[in-house]
Amino acid sequence: MRISSPKLNIMYKACMKASRSLIRDFGEIENLQVSSKGPGDFVSSADKRTEKIIIDELLKAHPDYGVLSEEAGRLNEKNKTNKWIIDPIDGTSNFLNGIPQFAISIGYEENNEIKNGLIYDPIKNELFFAEVGSGAFLNNSRIRVSKKKNLKNSLIGTGGPRGNSKFKNKIFSEYLEVSNNVEIPVRKFGSASLDLANVACGRFDAFWQRELSHWDVAAGILIVKEAGGFVDYFDIDNNDSKKLNLIASNSLVHEELRNLITKKNIEKN
Repeated sequence: MRISSPKLNIMYKACMKASRSLIRDFGEIENLQVSSKGPGDFVSSADKRTEKIIIDELLKAHPDYGVLSEEAGRLNEKNKTNKWIIDPIDGTSNFLNGIPQFAISIGYEENNEIKNGLIYDPIKNELFFAEVGSGAFLNNSRIRVSKKKNLKNSLIGTGGPRGNSKFKNKIFSEYLEVSNNVEIPVRKFGSASLDLANVACGRFDAFWQRELSHWDVAAGILIVKEAGGFVDYFDIDNNDSKKLNLIASNSLVHEELRNLITKKNIEKN
């Protein structure tokens, strides 16, 4: 893999090292120790092991950099300028059930702006990556979002809700509204980072989801933007800045999708 960016090179090496043990673990699902982290949310020994390898490698290169990771939380919080944002297994439920749809996601943030993003699907051996101003890539090939202009004929992805979500009715309402206005059934694959990667390379024309965490989408947002796509937020809750309601698209179908998603909320108001 030809990666010239120093930061992306660090991220790539950490990712490749972690993915080797992750692939082994995936082949031995029945032996994994799984503990509940809350309703509908699980963490496995593989999750923790993958995260430790990634963090150790990243901090070996820059010991003073901050870290925001799904399992470990925040490290080196005094550094407000440089931060690694990590999801060791995005799609944990898929992973634990033997479904080969999960990814490692790593973003590098500098002065509150994502500068580098990397998403790796170890089963398909697909590496999506981007650096600000340098475009987006899948392995060694440049990628671009789709050119679909008609939402009706678009392929759209989504996700959620979790079992304990307070927004189930809204989410189901949005799903029905979109489904009733497209010809192709909406896809739900269970990994937000890969859904964003699919938008970036034109497989999906758009994606939306509520209640996402920063580590789910930090890398994917940059990759979509660098692939020529558009990322937007809706129904923003200023009291819960930790959760994101996100729309990503090729920009051509963006307004039409946004209008459908927010329609039910507008009608209630």
